[in-house]
Amino acid sequence: MTILVLAEHDHQSLKASTLSTVTAAKQLGQPVHVLVLGNNPAGAVDQAKSLEIEKVLVGDHAGFEKPLAETFAAAVLAIAADYNYILAPATTFGKNILPRVAAKLDVQQISDVIAVESPTRFKHPIFAGNVIETLDTTQAKNVLTVRPTAFNPISLGGGSAAVDKIAAAPVASRARFVSIQESKGDRPELTSARIVVSGGRGVGSKENFKIIEELADKLHAAVGASRAAVDAGYVPNDYQVGQTGKIVAPDLYIAVGISGAIQHLAGMSGSKIVVAINKDPDAPIFQVADYGLVGDLFTVVPELIKTL
Repeated sequence: MTILVLAEHDHQSLKASTLSTVTAAKQLGQPVHVLVLGNNPAGAVDQAKSLEIEKVLVGDHAGFEKPLAETFAAAVLAIAADYNYILAPATTFGKNILPRVAAKLDVQQISDVIAVESPTRFKHPIFAGNVIETLDTTQAKNVLTVRPTAFNPISLGGGSAAVDKIAAAPVASRARFVSIQESKGDRPELTSARIVVSGGRGVGSKENFKIIEELADKLHAAVGASRAAVDAGYVPNDYQVGQTGKIVAPDLYIAVGISGAIQHLAGMSGSKIVVAINKDPDAPIFQVADYGLVGDLFTVVPELIKTL
């Protein structure tokens, strides 16, 4: 039996989340196949076949232009009998599709895997990241979502995988793609950025949040926010870092005016270095920070920007 990884891509290239998922798949010690579904995804296929894997499966159809759960899950199910592990990134992409696959296969999904200890033992966070659960599986077929920030991306190049086209066509469905609203900017993408600067309720207003953005620009960093800042309307919800937002694991995470609720910590606990700036010396964020500065952010951050 072999392992199937469902690739997340933009038709031209594989997402970093897919490369991390392949790393996790290879730790299972069995041959790895990558499934690329799309509408003329030639660029993504070229990258996939350069990985150190055994095979790339390609489903090329206009109906795969957008990753609808109904169509993508059906394509995975059509070939699922050949695989004892089916993996996808624990991003909105994988979280949308794989639960449907698991339900159709009548198996329990293993979600948000952060460590592969053996082919039957995995670790994943529960209770907003406060507990790491070790899970043993006896299922003959396993469906897993993998937290990309927990595994280093596999390098492109060095491989020459075989490419097979599969006879995949989208199934009839009452679901249809209508539109997507996506924010774009010049800053790095939040979930893959090496440096993240996040602001919280302490920033005070949408206008004041510009100071966070200015610091981020100085560091060529992505901008994040706590749920409190998002709920207050300071920034759009795609900035949110936390249990119900985005999971980040940058080399440097700077938390400004963030108290450190457990839901927020769950989204940034994988950061290599954490710097906290808060005027409350008892703020929970200081318990996880490598460096803490107690002070008024409206004094500290401008001085930091000037120094940088």
